[in-house]
Amino acid sequence: MYRFLLTPRWWGINLFVVLAIPFCVFMGSWQLGRFEARVDSHQEAEREPSPDERKAVPLDELLPVDTKTSGRHATATGVYGEQFIVPGRELDGKRGDYVLTLLKTDGGRTLPVVRGWVAEGGRVPAAPAGEVSVTGALQASENAGTDGVHTAGGLPSGQVGMISAASLVNLVPDDVYNAWITLVEADHGLAAVPAASVEGSGLDLKAFQNLGYTGEWFVFAAFVLFMWFRLMRREVEAIRDRELGLEPDPV
Repeated sequence: MYRFLLTPRWWGINLFVVLAIPFCVFMGSWQLGRFEARVDSHQEAEREPSPDERKAVPLDELLPVDTKTSGRHATATGVYGEQFIVPGRELDGKRGDYVLTLLKTDGGRTLPVVRGWVAEGGRVPAAPAGEVSVTGALQASENAGTDGVHTAGGLPSGQVGMISAASLVNLVPDDVYNAWITLVEADHGLAAVPAASVEGSGLDLKAFQNLGYTGEWFVFAAFVLFMWFRLMRREVEAIRDRELGLEPDPV
């Protein structure tokens, strides 16, 4: 009765099932692994002091920026140079701009420094003159997926949509750090910009999306197996009906 499973049509169905189920299980396991990695990262971060509780150290000791150094307080000394506005950034539910000033460090490279946040239409204070020493939370360069980033282009002169070496390389002749800091204590007239959490770590929405995708892939695997069993049962019932004369043989 089950010889129909060896027909060309059922060979195709069986091959699809044999390939689809392991693929769904693999993808579900991979998503589960990503979720577990985020849980481990979160637990490790919980065991260690928060970045702002640790002693500030010179900038170059924390580079390149990674999950362990992001948010750490870094120090740098130099002279402020060109200044830009980063528009469309929210702080405490209010819309405004970041004030981004480039610090020409004693080492010769230029460090983007967010001196603070100002409400839309607010007055932007000039940067302090002369040599300054700054302390700020270290941040990785932004990308197109970072919240608040302006990628549409067409910004007026003096504005940048993204804080990154790539966005500044054509605006200044200096060698720009592939990182930036946000001052722990904003300059007078500005509000301090808190450090962003490390992307891809912790139990954020994306972590639980991984867990949701895990369930979806395993459901897909179960659905494929269910549909194969249902089709097989229908075929068996059709054969039995034909044997009993309840259904005419297919032409």
